[in-house]
Amino acid sequence: MKVLVTGGAGFIGSWLVDRLIAEGHDAVVVDNLFSGCARQVNEKAGFYKLDIRGHQAVNDVLARERPEIVSHHAGQVSVRRSVGDPADDASVNVVGFLNVLEASRRHGVKHIIFASSGGTVYGEQDTFPADESHPLRPVSPYGVAKMACEHYLRCFHVLYGLPFVALRYGNVYGPRQSPRGESGMVALFADRLLGGKPIRVNGDGRQTRDFVYVDDVVEANMLAMRATGPQVFNVGTGVETAINDVFDHLKRLVCRSASPEYGPAKPGEQRRSVLNVDRIARQLDWQPRTALVDGLVRTVAYFASRMEVAGRSFEA
Repeated sequence: MKVLVTGGAGFIGSWLVDRLIAEGHDAVVVDNLFSGCARQVNEKAGFYKLDIRGHQAVNDVLARERPEIVSHHAGQVSVRRSVGDPADDASVNVVGFLNVLEASRRHGVKHIIFASSGGTVYGEQDTFPADESHPLRPVSPYGVAKMACEHYLRCFHVLYGLPFVALRYGNVYGPRQSPRGESGMVALFADRLLGGKPIRVNGDGRQTRDFVYVDDVVEANMLAMRATGPQVFNVGTGVETAINDVFDHLKRLVCRSASPEYGPAKPGEQRRSVLNVDRIARQLDWQPRTALVDGLVRTVAYFASRMEVAGRSFEA
């Protein structure tokens, strides 16, 4: 099966491409390398360096490659950047997505898998954990864009019969995540702790997130390829973890005594976020397999190896 992965040079996308190729699929990557990295593109994958905001360029790739499945992971990933420049966020995360969606419809794609955001589309939750029926009340332009894309998917399904699966991710972490910017909080903390640099936490650190390891997210994507759409699934752990607790785990793993500097909470970020994953467990037989501490060990080891940190043991 041929699968086109937008954002396939990035964090989640590159791991997905590796898995696709390992299982015998043909993979094609579309990425502008703004936040992705060329060396993360599997050498067996086709690669197009282009911006999804380029309507004709996207159309040309879909016309040439004719994938059966499109997995859409490309996008502007910073909540704070979306608050600062919502028009730019929408140009990538809505208009760019529409270019991919329209080209997919035009060139016979049979199935769309969309990387949505359970961490932002629900906004301030009424119930904990939130299931997929929870009202969508995003408090950031980033979350609004993800919600809009889900509505466009439903619209294209009604108009053209295009099946889709939207995967509402929790806070994904793991190796290859960029430590630049707030979207990769675990990567940022690990990188700075290993480098002996100060760390700033926005807010009091008692805000919570649902941290899900990248391997488990890739597995959800693989199962979604066989799902019959339209479907929406949360992809998380159902476990609510405070930012302070993640920091404490990480500083213990790197054997460093450190305390973060606390600053004002940032606009657009909700206080608590945790996802109910009963639906995906029931319908796709998916479960998160990686405990948080185990995932943090692997993440720290990855960043330590990149920094050539020698002679140190990273164990839970």
